Amino acid sequence: MTEQEVRKYLRKISEQNSQKAFHAFYDMTYDRLFRIAYYYTHNEENSQEIVLDVFMKLWEQRSKLLEITNIEDYCFILVKNASLNCIEKEKRHQVQRIDSIQEFSEQVLSPEDTLISEELFARYVKALDRLPERCREVFIRIREDRQSYAQVAEELNISIKTVDAQLQKAITRLKSMLL
Repeated sequence: MTEQEVRKYLRKISEQNSQKAFHAFYDMTYDRLFRIAYYYTHNEENSQEIVLDVFMKLWEQRSKLLEITNIEDYCFILVKNASLNCIEKEKRHQVQRIDSIQEFSEQVLSPEDTLISEELFARYVKALDRLPERCREVFIRIREDRQSYAQVAEELNISIKTVDAQLQKAITRLKSMLL
């Protein structure tokens, strides 16, 4: 997704109230925003709801979308904040046992570590989005969805060697973009 494409859709959404352009923007960005929400919540249902809420907010504020200088970062922040709010809300509704509190306290990161982790994740998501479609799909299925090479090959109707080649290509490109 190029900045020009995004700006074209935003212009149509903002100036013409184009549902078609909004739907195209949704299709372009949903997967990335879902992965961000899932990174924080580790819950598929909550992540879907968060992303849909963010898109509702974007639609409600469509007349102001052209004023946003970097819609990608803006959406990332909206999803991140909504995810953190969701986590906080769930924490309030749960009765926590002492051992879970102790376990949580051992895992608390410093604010600096948290910021570094979030920045690295944002760079990872952007780099993943820049991969060719087939590379990205193979990489996500194997590394994030934990599918076997055989499963991916069968579902995508390609050979296992092609799966391996696409995965290696994705890893190589990700390394070069992230280092």
